[in-house]
Amino acid sequence: MSKIAVELQDIVKQFPTPEGGEVFAVNHVSLRIQNGEFFSMLGSSGCGKTTSLRMIAGFEWPTKGEILIAGIPQGHTPPFQRPVNTVFQSYALFQHMNVFQNISFGLEMDHVKKDEIKERVGKSLEMVQLKGMDKRFPRQLSGGQQQRVALARAIVKTPKVLLLDEPLGALDLKLRKEMQLELKALQQQLGITFVYVTHDQEEALTMSDRIAVMSHGEVLQIGTPVEIYERPNCKFVADFIGTSNFLHGVVKSVDRDKAVVFIKEFNAEVSGLISGNVTAGENAAVSIRPEKIRLASQSTFNQNSFEGTVSSTTYIGSDTHVYVDVNGNRIKVWEQNKISSLDPKAYYSVGQKVWLTLFQENTLIMADN
Repeated sequence: MSKIAVELQDIVKQFPTPEGGEVFAVNHVSLRIQNGEFFSMLGSSGCGKTTSLRMIAGFEWPTKGEILIAGIPQGHTPPFQRPVNTVFQSYALFQHMNVFQNISFGLEMDHVKKDEIKERVGKSLEMVQLKGMDKRFPRQLSGGQQQRVALARAIVKTPKVLLLDEPLGALDLKLRKEMQLELKALQQQLGITFVYVTHDQEEALTMSDRIAVMSHGEVLQIGTPVEIYERPNCKFVADFIGTSNFLHGVVKSVDRDKAVVFIKEFNAEVSGLISGNVTAGENAAVSIRPEKIRLASQSTFNQNSFEGTVSSTTYIGSDTHVYVDVNGNRIKVWEQNKISSLDPKAYYSVGQKVWLTLFQENTLIMADN
């Protein structure tokens, strides 16, 4: 049995445009998804993630390249003959059928015996925590319950791969966060490979074993959530995942995995870790996360330390978002509220002079493109 559940081999997908040209929806994408892995395709609208998923499902065929599922080339194999099942954002439930009928529909089409259908539907309902609701109709269920029915319908056929196209997009924020944890737990319980499409960075970080970040039909980086967040390999990934501050300058020197960049606006040098390819003399972007900046009322460090003025603050409960002006540059700093206090002096205030320190191990230097 192949250790690779899904493999995309140099996949290209072109669509004709109304003007008579062609657009690359997916542009030479190659990736491997392991058996039992929760793999997410992450990117903004039009990046090619849903088209990639539809090609795995068989709803679209590649212009070039090959898709393998469990080591078997799929070619132009139709969707119903592939060992996959898909869960859509719209649920796509049959409104005239009750929950049991919705879930059992695929098994009936496969001519599974009635006793086995009853047993398998019952197990699926238990897995998605809908036991006892088999006689209800979709209109009698909440959005979260309908999503669970769609999941149960997909897993009842025990596919090798479950494809999920933004399945939580229609839910409210609180329910979406609850369902993220439930989905991840369900995937671990089933051991089925999940291929998940989302534009929500936090959702991908929360649920995935690995993430493919996509833009303009290309995969820019594949890695674990920690790798993607802590070591983005380019400016787009650093900007797209979470929040980052960017400073721009010229690389002065490179020493193995570290580099020094001269920042003209600061009239100073910043040192940090190289992420991607960086060459001395070239333009570079210096990226640092707001929560990784040290904020103090006086200077305590000689390196990567700059004086600024607090321009605004926003209290959001767990953190206070402090915006600091450094020579005309607006730097975002997320300060964790570790002390419970109503005293205004416990928080930074507008106009206050502060010192920012960008620790070298938290500062990433990458090509500015």
